[in-house]
Amino acid sequence: MFDKTRKIIKYPRLTQDSPKRPVISDHFIGKPVVDDDICNGCGECMNRCPSGAIHMEKAKGVTGINYDECVFCMLCEEVCPLGAVRMTKDIYLAERDSASWEKIGDELRAKINKMFGRSLHIREVDSGSCNACDYEINALNNPFVDIERFGVHFVASPRHADMLLVTGAAVRNMEQALLKTYNAAPDPKLVVAVGACACSGGIFRDTYAAGNGIRRVVPVDVCIPGCPPRPQAILHGILKALDRDAEFMINLR
Repeated sequence: MFDKTRKIIKYPRLTQDSPKRPVISDHFIGKPVVDDDICNGCGECMNRCPSGAIHMEKAKGVTGINYDECVFCMLCEEVCPLGAVRMTKDIYLAERDSASWEKIGDELRAKINKMFGRSLHIREVDSGSCNACDYEINALNNPFVDIERFGVHFVASPRHADMLLVTGAAVRNMEQALLKTYNAAPDPKLVVAVGACACSGGIFRDTYAAGNGIRRVVPVDVCIPGCPPRPQAILHGILKALDRDAEFMINLR
C-alpha cells in the first residue's frame, strides 16, 4: 500500500497534454527548408542528397524539397557552403490547411464519433520497412501519447479495420501480403502511408526489389513524410485521412 503511494507521488502523470497544448519540439528534427535569398544554385545539396529529394529550377532560381522523398538525414544542411539550408522543428508534414495543432485531438475525436460510431479501428501493415516507422506507430499506444483516449484502437485483423497504416516500400516479397490485407478490409477504408519509404520508396526507390512507394500496389489517401515521422505527426496524418473520408462519404449521398 505504502509502496504504491510512494510510486504515485514519485512518478506523476505521464500522458502529454498534446494535442491540446503544442508539444515541446526543441529536440525534434523537422523538415529542411531552403532560403532562396541566400542560395546561389550551386547544386551541392542536390548532388549529395541520398534520396534525390532536392530539385532545382535554375530558371526561377528556386530550390525545392520533396518531403515525401526526404529521409531527414541533415546532409543538405551540412554540405551547403552558404548555410542556405536549415533543419526546422516542423514535424506536421501531413498538413493540408492551416488548422491549429491544439485543435487536432478534439477534431479527431469529433470526426471519429460522427463517421465510425465513437471509434476508429486501425490495422498496421509492414510492407518491408526497417521498423523505425513501426516503432513510432507503437509509441502511439504508450502512456505519453495514449492514442486510445481519442477513440482510436489497433486491431489484429484487417477485417475489423477502418484504416490501414502502411510502412515500408512495398518490396516484391510483401506486395501480395499488402494487397490481400487491403482487399480484406471492409469498405469504405482508408490507407495512410507512413514514412518516406511508403510515400515514395525513400532511398530504395527504383531498385530491383522495391518501387516508388505503396501507391503502385494500393490506393493511398494520405502520406505522412518522415524518416521516421514522430507519433504526433502520425496522429495528425490520421486526422487528414478522415478529412478525405468525409469528402468520400458526402459524395456517396
